[in-house]
Amino acid sequence: MTFGSLMKLVAAALLASAFASAASADAASPLGKWRTYDPDTGAPKTVVEIAETGGTLTGTIVELLDESETTCAQCDGDRKNQPLVGMVILWDMTPKGSGWSGGTILRPANGKTANASIELTDGGAKLAVTGSRGIGSRTQTWDRVE
Repeated sequence: MTFGSLMKLVAAALLASAFASAASADAASPLGKWRTYDPDTGAPKTVVEIAETGGTLTGTIVELLDESETTCAQCDGDRKNQPLVGMVILWDMTPKGSGWSGGTILRPANGKTANASIELTDGGAKLAVTGSRGIGSRTQTWDRVE
């Protein structure tokens, strides 16, 4: 093996290691794209991208997987009849314990908001999203989109 071949091998190994580390870091973070499901039927509904904005997490619809609803007809105020793609439906999430909480989630199908918390599960491949109002709560699982 020549010195040049050895250097290429070392460079390839370092690059592979860097990609593996990046993938591991992503799995430990809710940042990225998530497939959501209709809580009543279980059918794929949207793709939501979670990003960090000003120290908090925000989730924005970036794709509709079910185009039966394209606007937020049930929403009030500024969101009323606005397009779902580009709409922020999760906001003000801050780190707490092993997850994030203190935020709000919007369910466009009925225009209602709820207190929200999220927690990574299944090694970062899934996100448990809980909305709670009063004494009731509902948890839904979103899948990471690669």
